[in-house]
Amino acid sequence: MQLSLIKHQGCVTPFLRHLLDFRVFQTRQRSQYCNIACTVIRHRWMKRAPVFCTHNTTNKMISTQADKESIDMSKFPVERIRNFSIIAHVDHGKSTLADRLLELTGAITTTDKNKQVLDKLQVERERGITVKAQTASLFYKYQGQTYLLNLIDTPGHVDFSYEVSRSISACQGVLLIVDANQGIQAQTVANFYLAFEAQLTIIPVINKIDLKNADPERVEKQIEKVFDIPTEECIRISAKLGTNVEQVLQEVVKRLPPGVVANIALFGGYLSKGDRIISAYLGKSYEVNELGLLRPDEHPTDRLYAGQVGYVIAGMKEVKEAQIGDTLYHQKHLVEALPGFKPAKAMVFAGMYPTDQSDYSALRSALEKLTLNDSSVTVQRDSSLALGAGWRLGFLGLLHMEVFNQRLEQEYNASVIVTAPTVPYKAILSSAKLIKEHGKEEITIVNPAQFPDRSVVKEYLEPMVMGTIITPDDYIGKIMSICLNRRAIQKNMVYIDDHRVMMKYLFPLNEIVVDFYDLLKSMSSGYASFDYEDAGYQVAHVIKMDILLNGKPVEELTTIVHKDRAYSAGKAMCERLQDAIPRQMFEIAVQAAIGSKVIARETIKAYKKNVLAKCYGGDITRKMKLLKKQAEGKKKMRYIGTVQVPKDAFINVLKRKDK
Repeated sequence: MQLSLIKHQGCVTPFLRHLLDFRVFQTRQRSQYCNIACTVIRHRWMKRAPVFCTHNTTNKMISTQADKESIDMSKFPVERIRNFSIIAHVDHGKSTLADRLLELTGAITTTDKNKQVLDKLQVERERGITVKAQTASLFYKYQGQTYLLNLIDTPGHVDFSYEVSRSISACQGVLLIVDANQGIQAQTVANFYLAFEAQLTIIPVINKIDLKNADPERVEKQIEKVFDIPTEECIRISAKLGTNVEQVLQEVVKRLPPGVVANIALFGGYLSKGDRIISAYLGKSYEVNELGLLRPDEHPTDRLYAGQVGYVIAGMKEVKEAQIGDTLYHQKHLVEALPGFKPAKAMVFAGMYPTDQSDYSALRSALEKLTLNDSSVTVQRDSSLALGAGWRLGFLGLLHMEVFNQRLEQEYNASVIVTAPTVPYKAILSSAKLIKEHGKEEITIVNPAQFPDRSVVKEYLEPMVMGTIITPDDYIGKIMSICLNRRAIQKNMVYIDDHRVMMKYLFPLNEIVVDFYDLLKSMSSGYASFDYEDAGYQVAHVIKMDILLNGKPVEELTTIVHKDRAYSAGKAMCERLQDAIPRQMFEIAVQAAIGSKVIARETIKAYKKNVLAKCYGGDITRKMKLLKKQAEGKKKMRYIGTVQVPKDAFINVLKRKDK
């Protein structure tokens, strides 16, 4: 018997002093005829969300009485098990379809209150998006046979595509949802190729056919042209009204292959309570204390058989013992470790500090707990002269960063300062001393304050991404203009129907990470969609730009800019800081500098008291004396005064207003 966990990319510090139990989803087994795999783990006591889950759901939901009775899992051989995922562009109806599937199979009671049932986080319900992939096991009767369907609902936004890739790795097929009104969007294309490269069976589902402007025929032609899937294979549904949803379940049973292929031989073919399992990564052994199914809440069973998705509780004393991507196997049967999932790659880095340093310990505890829930976040300790002790966090994108920050505030009542987001650069060192110090010639820089000087570097490298934009052809000119303004290189442009165009551009990541998506939506009246994927690194002429307040550098506002845009970027940042920083009793000089050279400056005027108000006539020398005394006081105040930068300024100063 072998269990597969998902790879974990990030730094998670052990913080619990007592025993931790983890629920492990997905067993990988091999019977006489086929190989099987099921995945993930979740902390036993986290009732609001999963920990390291490819697909998960842990909240208590309404269940039927039959669900509460004992389930004999031996009745579900591999031939009657289907593992599938729901993928789509954001807001195309994935969660709504999942609600209907749960109702049809009796997993939850049918009610008007069933909206985003699998979306448990407060931030998910407020924003109307899915952040964490969620799973549920469904029992469905078809042609006299009862099938076990393992459903995974996935996020749709580009920042959370890692959740999609993890889910796809545990499936044999996907439901590709496309809005009957909006048609194919950028994330639709990206998700299709994730499933296509994984060689999964793809079932196209056209949703929202009940809308007034729905045009399913046009969308079917788009799917056939872009994905080469025949129009007759598309299923037209309305998840909101439940129209044709039953057909979706039937097609899942008919089209999807049973089980998952693994590459190991198993002895027995099932996992039972009390079995001893060993971690291939750590070499430690654990006893299986409990195992069961998700319906979609936890339902204990005596055994898990080949191909069945469920959870396993094994005593693990520290978080670091639960390595996502690890392989667990029976104590008496040594096997080679299974290949894990593709690790998450941080694309955006930002500093995070407590608003009050006395809250450092509480924030550290909150971060440790939340990173259990979100394994794609990387954490490194950091410190700042202005903000004190904190952390440098890596995120999948700007929305991911905002959601993480919002969850900290909502779930842990934490008040934090987040610095301006940056991307990871690389530098090829020329200094023998630095090469010896770092142990290698090429280094990665995630903090702009640590950007090495040009004199010790052969060349700098910046991260590139291949961006896909799908838009109505009315906005082609405007979109080409903003792409050119962001140093993008056009690679391809093709019409997917009579009025919609798909364009591909090679972007520097730094040019799109902050506000490009918002600008694109604004330029296209909300009709354009955008998605990107990693395209490696490229040589770039970039430099470090410091921001000075009264001659003192503000490390948190240090940025990396392209050499040709340094002056315009510096001037724009100074102007925005001038608006963001409140006036003081003394004058504040806001400067942008490259090395020792100041390239831009703005001045925040001081509040000024009218010291001549009580002078009614009299000698002019008395008035001059009062004004001189006031000027000396202002000068002294400027040297000893401190400038407080509002927390909102750290992101706002990087917002660009392209024309």
